[in-house]
Amino acid sequence: MSREVVSADIRGQLVLLGTGTSVGVPSIGCGCAVCTSTNPKNNRTRCSVILGLPEGNLLIDTSPDMRQQLLREKIGLIHAVLYTHEHADHLFGLDDLRLMQFYLGGPVPLYCEEWVEQRIRKSFDYAFVRRPNLHRGAVPALEFKRIGPVNGGWPAIELLGASITAVRQHHGPNFDTLGFRFGNVAYCTDVSAMPEESKERLQGLDVLILDALREKGHTTHLSLDQAISLAEELQPKQTYFTHMAHDLEHEATNARLPASMQLAYDGLRIALLS
Repeated sequence: MSREVVSADIRGQLVLLGTGTSVGVPSIGCGCAVCTSTNPKNNRTRCSVILGLPEGNLLIDTSPDMRQQLLREKIGLIHAVLYTHEHADHLFGLDDLRLMQFYLGGPVPLYCEEWVEQRIRKSFDYAFVRRPNLHRGAVPALEFKRIGPVNGGWPAIELLGASITAVRQHHGPNFDTLGFRFGNVAYCTDVSAMPEESKERLQGLDVLILDALREKGHTTHLSLDQAISLAEELQPKQTYFTHMAHDLEHEATNARLPASMQLAYDGLRIALLS
């Protein structure tokens, strides 16, 4: 039986699928005011975005909430995935790509750095072992596309009809991640410090989507005050904060932010300007 692909048209848009920290909001077992809030903007699934590019839909990270996120936004088709890093909250929804091989007629391209590929191969080893009599769709069909610096510099990533700029970020003392710039929109989650050369790549933005975990400082993430300071330094026209814990109530926090800054929320859509 052939499958009819039903998918919303998101061309020219970036959709924030999830804006929450690694445990999500509400957090399991928590009775705080944010976790029990009836405001849907306080309900934050794990971090991910998707972009409607000229030649298809590009997913950034496969969060554990990916299935729920795509169903919520009525997006049924992923043409490629681009990874920020290898941590579980950005990776462990990958098995739900299994349907895409039917829609694409082949494997899903995964664009990532070497250590992300190593983590995927280790955590999803069953997807890379050939077994007899295995039915089609039993495992995700995947094809790695390695990205990384060349001769000390980052070449543009040409993907689905768009030119993407990678931005190196520090994620605490032990990890590095990638942010990405798409024209005048940049997505920079899971960052605790931004190298000077990366700041140069983030000049002249219309929109910056930036990590801001909570009020209190953290080893591997920007606090809200640190994120505000970085946004003030980079001077994008508009900043949205993401990867937020339950410390930040949506309406109350927005009320005290600068006019050009807001908390993001699941389902927020941002225009991609060429």
